[in-house]
Amino acid sequence: MKIVRTSSAARRLVAATGVAALALTMAACGGSSGDSTTSASAGGSASSGGSTASAASGEKVGVTLITKDSTNPFFVAMQNGAKADAEKNNVSLTVASGKQEGDDAGQITAIEDAVARGDKGILITPMSDGVNAAIKSARDAGLYVIALDTPPDPADTVDITFATDNRLAGQLIGKWASAQLDGQKATIALLDLFNDKIVSVDYNRDQGFLEGMGIDVKDGKKNGDEDATGKYTGGKGGDYEIICNEPSNGAEDGGRTAMENCLSKNDGINVVYTINEPAAVGANAALQAAGKKAIIVSVDGGCAGVKSVTDGVIGATAQQYPLKMATMGMEAIATIARGGEKPKTSDGLDFFNTGVALVTDKPVDGLESITSAEGAKICWGN
Repeated sequence: MKIVRTSSAARRLVAATGVAALALTMAACGGSSGDSTTSASAGGSASSGGSTASAASGEKVGVTLITKDSTNPFFVAMQNGAKADAEKNNVSLTVASGKQEGDDAGQITAIEDAVARGDKGILITPMSDGVNAAIKSARDAGLYVIALDTPPDPADTVDITFATDNRLAGQLIGKWASAQLDGQKATIALLDLFNDKIVSVDYNRDQGFLEGMGIDVKDGKKNGDEDATGKYTGGKGGDYEIICNEPSNGAEDGGRTAMENCLSKNDGINVVYTINEPAAVGANAALQAAGKKAIIVSVDGGCAGVKSVTDGVIGATAQQYPLKMATMGMEAIATIARGGEKPKTSDGLDFFNTGVALVTDKPVDGLESITSAEGAKICWGN
């Protein structure tokens, strides 16, 4: 494996994204959000009014942000970014969430509350296609609905999505993992989000990872239907065996349980894909308890996850930018409510791509990446 310095293109990404992310992080962490918002506990919602002289001109616009939960650092960062941006855009923000990953009913209630409240728009990280009918009802009622992070299926369930290219994120960590193997057999554990729900972020990351490894996927929107054994063509190529597809619910305890289940099937696992960094930390704990080591890759790029790269727990992670998703969505709804133009999707995609960068301290020739030190400058959360 030939090692190279970070490419100039990747460094430009750090510079450009870093300026925006730093400004958003400072806004999210410095001072309160005034009277424009009230935080909600998981599974609930709250809002309040008020305005300032510095707020955007025009009538105050009601917006509801609905995340999957209020404990995952990714969604907490998204909520903080929206709260910090609400006053600037003269937005009365309601923050709501499901109680936990998989709580469709909690999100549906929050959608219905937004309609009843007379909000102009909804920002939502949709739990699954189980919330699609409620989203349609909100749009029929005249609300502009933007998905964040998780594109719904079908994409036109919402007006537009602001998200990471999750397929690309998966491919990046898959390419990196295949290069680390140096031609050795890949004995793979796949720690997904769910096994009882179909969510685009789940299958795009999982299937993208396999594509990056150079493993043929069957149905690109379905986890677990690829051949259990065969050849991977990434890196130097070699044999592979997929031991498990286990749900982690995107949580540390779920990741640990999922990894324990996988190890009970085969204790020779040497490659672990995880849906996000909390699941990766849990997987690492299970490996340590069993006295085993493996290449762990993930997606998110939060500050805790980037530190896990620095510490060698996670080999590589694909960094995404939840503050950017939330603030762009907030500004779009406020603009539309005041008669402005609607946002457009990125060229060749059915969503607006908010960017992704591979974070690793073991760069691979031909694969753009940034170091964990660089990733720490533009990460989110604690």
